[in-house]
Amino acid sequence: MENFNILLCEPNGTLTMNASMYFKGDKDINLIACNSVKEFDDVISTTDIHGLIIDLDFQRCEEIAKKVTARGIKIILVSRLMEEEIKDLLQSIPHEICFYKPYSLVEIKAAIMKIMMEQPVTIRINPNVRALDERLSSIFIRSGIPPHIKGYTFLREAVKLSVIYPEMINSITKRLYPTIAEMYDTTPSKVERAIRHAIEVAWNRGKIENINAIFGIKIYNKGDKPTNGELIALVADKILIESM
Repeated sequence: MENFNILLCEPNGTLTMNASMYFKGDKDINLIACNSVKEFDDVISTTDIHGLIIDLDFQRCEEIAKKVTARGIKIILVSRLMEEEIKDLLQSIPHEICFYKPYSLVEIKAAIMKIMMEQPVTIRINPNVRALDERLSSIFIRSGIPPHIKGYTFLREAVKLSVIYPEMINSITKRLYPTIAEMYDTTPSKVERAIRHAIEVAWNRGKIENINAIFGIKIYNKGDKPTNGELIALVADKILIESM
């Protein structure tokens, strides 16, 4: 399979850093990130680009999109605004699909591959997402994790991604944390620390019996605090079993 050169134009340096980390070493996609029009001009003049991911907030976005389309380059748009707020703009900019923040790099890669292989691409909407959110909220609150801390949100997203893409649990540092970081405009290390803090809060609150009751067996004693990966995998596995 061909290795595709994909150019990411994103004004936020944190987001391009996260995306670069996520795609580093990817066997299908060579991601080239830039944060300015000058960087874009340098890359486009020296590199054979197959696809472009561009944020609507990127300077001269519409002009750039039309320029690369004339060269046969496929475009994925990214927007912080929802579709109804930018529908007129979307009609004027050539593109294959638009993703709305927060979005998953897993979904972005899937879209890139389909577009490059000239297959129909749509954003998959899981009708059970709300039910999954409610189930996870119940588990975490009963476990003693307060919903106002960042680790609660990151832990919920980590489990959701692991349920939808089970292979991600085996690549927490390289894929899971960077994906969540991209969705919430932060760094993978902050995601890891926030989740670890959430687990520490739960254990300090002493709700071990509640956690054991959730799973129906005695998994933990007071001193048996799980790692991030262990708790994510355990909850994801429970959700997967319940859905069978």
